[in-house]
Amino acid sequence: MHVENFKVFADLVESESFSRAAKLNGITQSAVSQQLRGMEKHFKVLIVDRSQKQFRLTNEGIKLYGSAKEMLRLYETLNSELQEMRKEISGTIHISTVYSIGLHELPPYIKIFLADYPEVNIRVEYRRANMVYEDILNNSIDLGLIAYPEKHKQLEVLPFHDDTLILVASPEHPFAKKSSIDMSELNGHKFIGFEPDIPTRKATDRIFREFNIDAELVMEFDNVETVKRAVEINAGLAILPQTTVNREEAQNLLKVIPFKKHNFRRPLALIHRKGRVLTPAMKKLIELLTTQTPA
Repeated sequence: MHVENFKVFADLVESESFSRAAKLNGITQSAVSQQLRGMEKHFKVLIVDRSQKQFRLTNEGIKLYGSAKEMLRLYETLNSELQEMRKEISGTIHISTVYSIGLHELPPYIKIFLADYPEVNIRVEYRRANMVYEDILNNSIDLGLIAYPEKHKQLEVLPFHDDTLILVASPEHPFAKKSSIDMSELNGHKFIGFEPDIPTRKATDRIFREFNIDAELVMEFDNVETVKRAVEINAGLAILPQTTVNREEAQNLLKVIPFKKHNFRRPLALIHRKGRVLTPAMKKLIELLTTQTPA
C-alpha cells in the first residue's frame, strides 16, 4: 500500500465523486475504482457501502479515512521539513481564483516569484468565487484568491490588498467626457453587471441600495472580460475594479470615471485550509502576496 493510494482514497471521500478523484490525481475513473477494491482486499473490509444510492462509508471506511488523513498529513509535514532542511524551494503550487484577480492582480507577483524561484511551477485555475472556496475546503487546491472574503472556521484568510471600484463607460457614452461623477447621476441609466451570486455584483447592489439608485440592468455575465466587452460596444455602464480596465483605458477602449466624494474599496484576500501543511514554496508565495506590492 503506497501513500498515493491513501491520497486517492481521501480525495474520493472528500469529493464523493469517482470522476473528481480521478481528475485530482491524473488517473482514470476506472483506476480509482480499482484502487478502492485493492484497499478493501488488502484490509479485508468493506470500505464503501454499495447498498446506498449516495456515497457513504462503512464504519471501517470512516476509520480508514481518519487514519489515511493522518498519514498524509505526516507525510506532507515530513516532505516539507526535508525541503526546508535542504533549503529547497521547488514543487508545484495550485492556485484557484476568479478572472478579475487571476488576469489582472496576480501576474506581476508570479513574475517576481518565478524570477526568484525558477524551480517552482505555478498552476492557476479560473473559477467562480463559490468554487474557489469549495476547491480549498476539498483540499484540491493549495491557495485561493478571492474578493470580499467570507469567514469560515476551516479557512485561514490573509489580506492581499484592496482595489477600487470605479464607473466604466464606452468612449461613445455621454459620461465619457466627465472627469468625475455624482452618484445621483446614475439614476435611470443602463448597466452591465455580474451574475447575482458573484461577490462584486453583491457589492454593487449594496451601492445602488445605499444611494437609492434606480439602475436598469440590461445584461449579466459571470466574468469581468465579458462585462468589459459589453461596455465597449456601449450596451451600458459598469462598476468594475480599477485594475481590470487599465489596458482598455490606455487604448481608449473604455473611459474610467471616478466617483465624486466616494471611494468604494474592494478587499482581496488569500485563503488556504487551516491545518494544511505548507511547503517552503507556498510559504514564500504567501509572504510575497501578503507583504509586498509589485512596482
